[in-house]
Parts: sequence; structure tokens; C-alpha cells
Amino acid sequence: QVQLVESGGGLVQAGGSLKLSCRYSTGTFVGYTLGWFRQAPGKEREFVANINWNGERTNYAEAVKGRFTISRGKFDSTLYLWMNNLKPEDTAAYYCATKSLPGLTSDWTLYNYWGQGTQVTVSS
Repeated sequence: QVQLVESGGGLVQAGGSLKLSCRYSTGTFVGYTLGWFRQAPGKEREFVANINWNGERTNYAEAVKGRFTISRGKFDSTLYLWMNNLKPEDTAAYYCATKSLPGLTSDWTLYNYWGQGTQVTVSS
């Protein structure tokens, strides 16, 4: 059974840092791409970052580029998101997701499985 569980969210002050983790179990499902998305109240779900199956390729939303870093453990089933210089506009529920087909698409509708999210709140 495919499961993705996010953790690491919390309350931080602007300018601070936070690390999110997504521990996943894919079963027979092959997730070639793993990604992070976020959704703030009243807003559409938006792409944050993604990474390919071997961690050699990454893609970032312009809003987080240079501040966030996505990575995946080589020997564990964990996806990470390092968030630095956090801003109040980063406040959202963060979700990890996976899709079976290759390609670093930012289109959330193409992802097959999702975690339940972890809340990140950045205070001014």
C-alpha cells in the first residue's frame, strides 16, 4: 500500500529555517518523481519543488528558488525539504506527493498519491 507521511511542520519566525520530512512506502507502486506542494487557506494548491527517482534532477518554484532545497535519502525512503529564510507568505499546509511516470512536472493533477500534509506557519 502506498503511504506518504509528512512531518516537521511548525511555527517559526520570519527568517528562520525548518526541515520537512516525508517518509514513504510505495509497495508495488514505483514513484519516479517526488514533489512538495503547498496550499494556504483560500488559495489554490501550488507547486514548491520536485525531484526525480535518483535525486539527480530537481525543479523549484520561482517563489522558493534559492531558499528551499529538496532532497531524498539514498538509502532510506524519505523525502526532505529544507526551508531557509522563511517568509510569512510561505505559510501553508505542505504536502508531499508522488507520480509514477517520469518527468519533473509541476502540475499537481498528475501526481498519483498524496500525504495528509504538515502545517508550516511563519510569523512576522
